[in-house]
Amino acid sequence: MPRKSQAALPRAIVLATLTLVATAPALAQQPASADDLEEVIVTGTLSRFGATKSDTPIMDLARSVSIETQQDLLDKGALNLADAYVYSAGVAGERYGFATRGDWLAVRGLDVPEYRDSLQALFGNYNNTRPDIYTIEQVEILKGPASVLYGQGTPGGIVNVVSKTPRAGLGSEVVAEAGNFGRQQLAADLNGSLGDNGDWLYRIVGVYRDSDTQVDEVQDDAIVFAPSLSWQPHEDTAITLLANIQRTDSDTGAQFHPVDGTLRPAPNGGEIPFDGYTGEPGFNRYDTDSESLTLLAEHQLNDTWSIESTARWTSGSSDYRQAWVAFTGGDRYARDPDDSLYGDGTVPRTFYVAENSSEQYAIDTRARARFTTGDAGHHLLMGVQYQDVETDTDTAYLYALGFDFATRGPDDGFGDRFWINTLNPVPTGRFPDEALVDSFFADTPAATTEDLGLYINDHITLGRWNLTLGLRYDEVDTDTGATTQADDALSTSVGLLYQSDLGIAPYVSYAESFEPVVGTDNVTNQALEPQEGEQLEYGIKYQSPTGNVVVTLARFDTEVSNLPNPNSLVNAGSQQEGISKVEGTELEAYLRFGAFSLELNASRLDMENPDGFTFASVPEEQLSAWLGWRPGGELKGLRAGAGIRYVGDSWDGTDSLRTPDYTLGDLMLGYTLGAWDLALNVRNVTDKEYMATCLARGDCFLGEARTVVGRFTYRF
Repeated sequence: MPRKSQAALPRAIVLATLTLVATAPALAQQPASADDLEEVIVTGTLSRFGATKSDTPIMDLARSVSIETQQDLLDKGALNLADAYVYSAGVAGERYGFATRGDWLAVRGLDVPEYRDSLQALFGNYNNTRPDIYTIEQVEILKGPASVLYGQGTPGGIVNVVSKTPRAGLGSEVVAEAGNFGRQQLAADLNGSLGDNGDWLYRIVGVYRDSDTQVDEVQDDAIVFAPSLSWQPHEDTAITLLANIQRTDSDTGAQFHPVDGTLRPAPNGGEIPFDGYTGEPGFNRYDTDSESLTLLAEHQLNDTWSIESTARWTSGSSDYRQAWVAFTGGDRYARDPDDSLYGDGTVPRTFYVAENSSEQYAIDTRARARFTTGDAGHHLLMGVQYQDVETDTDTAYLYALGFDFATRGPDDGFGDRFWINTLNPVPTGRFPDEALVDSFFADTPAATTEDLGLYINDHITLGRWNLTLGLRYDEVDTDTGATTQADDALSTSVGLLYQSDLGIAPYVSYAESFEPVVGTDNVTNQALEPQEGEQLEYGIKYQSPTGNVVVTLARFDTEVSNLPNPNSLVNAGSQQEGISKVEGTELEAYLRFGAFSLELNASRLDMENPDGFTFASVPEEQLSAWLGWRPGGELKGLRAGAGIRYVGDSWDGTDSLRTPDYTLGDLMLGYTLGAWDLALNVRNVTDKEYMATCLARGDCFLGEARTVVGRFTYRF
């Protein structure tokens, strides 16, 4: 570990200790009951450890927030976080289709960071485990710049995952799942009290999964152990400690299929099979490990003031090896102009090895006050946030192994023994030995980032008016092992909402973001400035008196500056003159009528990067609807659901390759009888074969095949 990170460790320990002293005893997050979770959908209420760091109802906030509760995830058959995002307006969830390495999404056209319990959870690339959906209470998407609350990040927003924690009166369950592609999973969620007075509560969440996938040789195995313990000596105070230990064993042999044979026919007219595996079982793997320890604490000091804190230590690593087809792009070129190389579909492969790791120390301590000045009510939030993150990535690239770029054919040293036929992919059992891999291996220094932020936010109510004002200052120090850089930024936000007698609430808001960029300006020879984002959003919210109808219609205009500008003039003052723009409209609606509920989502984006092209892998249009049915009377216990998802065209980043639109359907059927529950979920009912996206570099990502999962639950 670099010396800088070692120095940060004592500071993190001191901060955590001071937090415990200040808040002890402190109140842990008390998640809502199952009935309350349903109310979250209707009223839009969040917890203090949620995405907004506030329990202010969403209907009172001058910005857009989407929530997928645990029940939503179950009803819609989400098997991972990517599945959880596809029924949210303005969110591109399955950007890369069938993916085993992670959950990539774009919010309002832009990549966003992933948080867990209001602390950032993932850093860098491929150095941690993919969060398991069974450990999650709900998923929250805060749309638009969030730097006032979270510091560095993109103007797209954030995703916050809320962990399962102990709660009084909650029962336990054991779940068995079986599905196609050999999916088998056992899970348990055990809740209880230690002692007779209920001061101590525990929750133990565990998962064991043994599963194949839609692609031959690619598995999705996982072991998860997530215990938590809460101490609540009285109603104003408690502490919750959460641990999460997870291991996954998988593969990545389904990614990076060439454009030839997917988006367009191969030279001989053939197609790459939808379940085609172009890797080598003896070489390929994507195995990850992670451990984390999180503290959630809250204490009500008096009628006005309370304090709370979130602290976390996380360590993750991955063993990543993949053989992929050498697709177009520089030395990855797989096709000659006369098609002589591709021929019958046999092409060379690139072999890639990465040993990645990450470690995080983070703490966010907040004080909040509720008071009045004259006729104005205040909900004041003041906080300090610190995190120290180290990431390390060591790699080996063996480009187009066995290919001679001079002769455009097999090289003399390797011949074509590492090649594969993409149209009929069968593992060859041939891959580079460790000595050859080691000769290409690059052991690079670890990179560290320290971020210290101070912020204040005030939600003011005056009659029917809701005014939100936010201000934050950040200092970010980055050390890549080769260069160091210090950045600072001041971020602001303001929002205004009016609640009418009719339940209609028009609003307008402005927010800013920043994201450090490490490097030197080629023109000025100065350190690169952070990318800066700003967004103007306005819209209308509506909630009926009964809460059975909730609608949000939003329009936004986002701009990202200080980007590389390929079209800048020779005499420009800086190479950071590029600007990206996103304009969009979103509609989210929830309606309940009798035994039925209907969720509608629609979005339209107009995007332009500094080149003037549409953003890569982001659909311009999306529509979705989910209809649920929970009858009473003699049919009580029965439930059913049906959803439809339309994903519009997307582009490759240069407006050269267009990925066609597609429409998918999902179904759910379930029945509860006493302590027993049986459910069946089917996603992509028609088993439609589609491409999620294709990139300018020459590769495509295939979509998710039909998945069928039966779930048997016993609650006690």
